[in-house]
Amino acid sequence: MILCGGAGARLWPASRPGRSKPFVPLTGERSPFRAALDRARAVATGEILVVGGVSDAARIGREADEAGVVARIVLEPSPRGTTAAIAAAAAWARRGPGDVILAIMPADHEISDDRAFAAGLRAAAAVAEAGAIVTLGLRPAAASDAVGYILPGAAENGALAISGFVEKPAAERAAGLIRDGALWNAGVFVASADALAGELSRWAPAVAAAVEAGLETATVSGACVSLGPAFDAAPAVAFDRAIMEKTTRGAVVPVDFAWSDVGAWDAVLAASPRDAGGSSLTGDVHARDVRQVLVRAAPGIRVAVAGVERLAVVAEADAVLVCGLDAAQSVRVFAGARPPPKFADLASAATALDSWLSTAALPLWATVGVDESSGLFREALTWKGEPQDPRCRTRVQARQAFVFAAAARDRRPGPWDAVARRAFDAFRRRAAGPDGLFATVLSPDGRITDPEARLYEHGFVLLALAALGDEAQARRVRGALDRFRHAAGGFREAGDAPFQANAHMHLLEAALAWEAIDPAPMWRDLADEIVTLALERFVTAETGALLEFFAADWSPLSGDAAVVEPGHQFEWAWLLADWGRRRGDPRGEATAARLYEAGRRGVDAGRGVAVNALTPRLDVRDPAARLWPQTERLKAALSLGAEDDALEAANAVAAFLDTPVRGVWRERMYADGAFVEEPSPATSLYHLYLGIRELRRFAPEAC
Repeated sequence: MILCGGAGARLWPASRPGRSKPFVPLTGERSPFRAALDRARAVATGEILVVGGVSDAARIGREADEAGVVARIVLEPSPRGTTAAIAAAAAWARRGPGDVILAIMPADHEISDDRAFAAGLRAAAAVAEAGAIVTLGLRPAAASDAVGYILPGAAENGALAISGFVEKPAAERAAGLIRDGALWNAGVFVASADALAGELSRWAPAVAAAVEAGLETATVSGACVSLGPAFDAAPAVAFDRAIMEKTTRGAVVPVDFAWSDVGAWDAVLAASPRDAGGSSLTGDVHARDVRQVLVRAAPGIRVAVAGVERLAVVAEADAVLVCGLDAAQSVRVFAGARPPPKFADLASAATALDSWLSTAALPLWATVGVDESSGLFREALTWKGEPQDPRCRTRVQARQAFVFAAAARDRRPGPWDAVARRAFDAFRRRAAGPDGLFATVLSPDGRITDPEARLYEHGFVLLALAALGDEAQARRVRGALDRFRHAAGGFREAGDAPFQANAHMHLLEAALAWEAIDPAPMWRDLADEIVTLALERFVTAETGALLEFFAADWSPLSGDAAVVEPGHQFEWAWLLADWGRRRGDPRGEATAARLYEAGRRGVDAGRGVAVNALTPRLDVRDPAARLWPQTERLKAALSLGAEDDALEAANAVAAFLDTPVRGVWRERMYADGAFVEEPSPATSLYHLYLGIRELRRFAPEAC
């Protein structure tokens, strides 16, 4: 089992979210993880397990493929420490027939003698057969305050008992420990899956329970096992502290080979090939009169150093570190620091984001974002601006038509009205049924693949028709939607979740849009009906939050269906504030303020982003983040006068727009701040347009 975790904070800026330490070549051409794969393949007699974060899934799979290693990859939704990772591997291994011996090794250590390492594992495995939980203890090369120590006891069954652990002592004490026979703690363990499970249940029951629950709800796709969200409840604790310091089964096998955890830049230099002056230079580096320096220059960057010694210079494309090697342990303080905000005020945010929309996003999606052969809007573009069309959904066609028609109504320079009408007409010819409703999904070439009409899609159809000014078709669609009416009030959606708030929210948005341009009472009545249902049924009295899924009597569902989405709290807040001002009804803004505060409970202070989901008690349920909740937070904050929050939301939006080609975006952010590498879905342009339009209205002089 390979533990593919660790933030590598002391190796900033080379190691950071999205490119963590195991995947950064530090002492040669191979990454530490690739070296660990090679060591595992040399010694394993069964399956190779890799436990890592979901944000590293693509890198783990790619490096395993390149190494020719077939591995089972267990993915953690968020990092919960080595105890939870080892528990997940043990629980997975126990699902197979019989007991198995697990050799557990970190993915990010430097080991110079793979044969000696393999011999140590085999010796430890022989001891583990008798039920011991064995760790490898390295004979220290020197007194170090950067590693932990194992205090060995009497010899027992081919190993030594463990008298205790000392975590990173001062250098003077480390020297004394070595004189007394202490060993370096390499963080390598060997034990049977059953022995591990037993000790985890005894000494870390909360971890064991959370891991089992996460495994029960895991999804399996090829070689990857993605643990369910219940895994996040596991306490984050190191395996040494949780198990090894308490168990009576602990044993240590002494080994002797060169080893380093390469945890900081001084350790990287010590483990790297060096020149006659003791220096290691990587990349386009020019050095003169230097001794014992480590200099790394990323591609495209030139670094020059002169007249210095015991210095580290690490130059990445967007960050540079210069530190004395004797201060290498302190680098971690920079790793956790959030980058400075892109915008200092709302006016500069409005200028930059409006320019991005007008000069990059709208032109790109009006050209590359339209399929010339079918005339339909494309579903997605890659970060390089290349089309990707797995399907053609009504929500995409309607949202994109709305965006371009709204751009024309807002008098943005460009052929936006023609773009909207051509694509929507092409869509209407293919998807509209005789009853006035639209099919839900087409193939990329425009053939209907899912003819069933859905309420959610038609909220966007009505919104697009409002921007296009097509009153006749809008009234026809509105009349046809009565087939979705529910006896207990509101509307019933097609599919597995018939009673939901979200479809109503977008229908409310469309009703308010039509109310502004069509005096017919049907739109005002529809908006008032939906708001009444929301105030009486969707919003909970206990927390002021709005729930998502309900039973047929509009009572909230429990269990996995009981979810609070911060993005929808903000989106509803924006709509209800608008409704309340139009009606002169104080309930609108009062409820909007409560929803806004509930949504703020889902803002991660470290990343400055609204997360995906909360529990009904407003605890974090899904710490990952998507783009669209950031735009909804921006809209709601501007509507309710929360200017500081609006500025933070604008900066969050800007972070998602940092892509190789302007005009596309990063859609999803992992809990650790890394972004998912995937195409940009067209659905988010609607959210971006409305968010930037609200910002433009707030600071019109900036645009």
